[in-house]
Amino acid sequence: MATPAHRYTTRPYLVLASITLVTLTVGLTWLIFARFSPTPPRSVTMAIDPEGSYSAAVAHHYRELLAKDGIDLKLVPSSGAVQSLDLLQDPKSDVNVAIIPSGITNEQKSPKLISLGTLFYEPLWCFSRKVIGTYEDLAGLRISIGPEGSGAHALSEEFLARVGVIEGKSAKLLSWTAEKSAAALLNGEIDAAILMDTSEAPVVHQLLTAKGVNVNGVSRADAFVALYPFLNKLMLPAGLADMKDNRPPNDVILIATEANLVVRSSLHPAIQYRLLEAATHLHSRANLFQMPGRFPAAEANDLPLSVHARQFYKTGPPFLQRHLPFWVAVLVQQLLVLLIPIVGVAYPVLQFSPRLYNWLQQRRIYLLYSELTRIEGEMASTLPQSDGKGLIERLERLENRANSLSLPQPYLPLLYALKLHINMVRQQMREQSHSQGTVRVND
Repeated sequence: MATPAHRYTTRPYLVLASITLVTLTVGLTWLIFARFSPTPPRSVTMAIDPEGSYSAAVAHHYRELLAKDGIDLKLVPSSGAVQSLDLLQDPKSDVNVAIIPSGITNEQKSPKLISLGTLFYEPLWCFSRKVIGTYEDLAGLRISIGPEGSGAHALSEEFLARVGVIEGKSAKLLSWTAEKSAAALLNGEIDAAILMDTSEAPVVHQLLTAKGVNVNGVSRADAFVALYPFLNKLMLPAGLADMKDNRPPNDVILIATEANLVVRSSLHPAIQYRLLEAATHLHSRANLFQMPGRFPAAEANDLPLSVHARQFYKTGPPFLQRHLPFWVAVLVQQLLVLLIPIVGVAYPVLQFSPRLYNWLQQRRIYLLYSELTRIEGEMASTLPQSDGKGLIERLERLENRANSLSLPQPYLPLLYALKLHINMVRQQMREQSHSQGTVRVND
């Protein structure tokens, strides 16, 4: 007899619990996906230096490596590092990755950018028609320092002004590209060209081996490094460019920045890890100025190092990306993310719901008990002065409510106890009415 009652009384509870569970789970899942973006983008945009530069060439290799994982790395040309930095900071721009040399920005100027580490050295090369021994030798010369918006232009202006070489006063500074500068220098149209690129850049190699062109060292290089901590002191060995002709004829001291892989702080962690893996593949080999494994490096010259980059340099890629294809690892990660709302919501709900259900069922009985207690309390004060007819009617209504109450079988003992106590109160009223002779209680 209790089974049908159990079925009908538990149905609203099950519906309510299910609706609550689904609503909370869906809501928390949406919040997690909206706030933490567990799905990486399929397309990423990278600003690159003009074609012909080493960083532009290496950006194409990044695109090839990321394409193997189904990530489209779009390359947006710029005039150089300064413009690439502007694109990174422009909220209307889609650019979220760029290679930026040290000394161009800092955390205060670019609060929404982070570094994934340093990649390679970018020396400042000073080529000239005649040998330049001191900074005074630059006076009155026509010097190309790179196009406006480039890192070479910005840093050359800064360093030349430090030694008193100022546009219009002691020299003529030209904003020409590296290729135009090299051609003009070879043709004698300018006296000197300052470039900032790696030794692997074609234009650098062209000028290192060109007859009639000298590569000049930096006097007081130690002072520059002390004044600008982001700089490094490098040495170009004599005869490296051409052993036969002994070019350069002497060791050349250079100052160099370090190229940083800079991204927006909002870039998805999975993409950051893939960029770091690509950087390790491309930049860890030895070259003229670095030993094997020198780069990429967990260095934060200007911008804070990404927390994901710190973890990468300590332990490598995440466990899933090490053992699974990229998008399979992403799918598994998404499933793990979905477990957060399920575990975070479903478990407490399932733990608490039986207690709530138990309380709701017992409360149905305890409400009737409260009414019975009030009737019993009023009985002592009412019977001596009245016939107690109103109490009798309330007691009968209470008994009818108890008889119509449908409860699951585990709660029937409480219901039977309530009915027993109703009979006990009725009996008490009968005995009291007989002793006072004021009321007749129906059997």
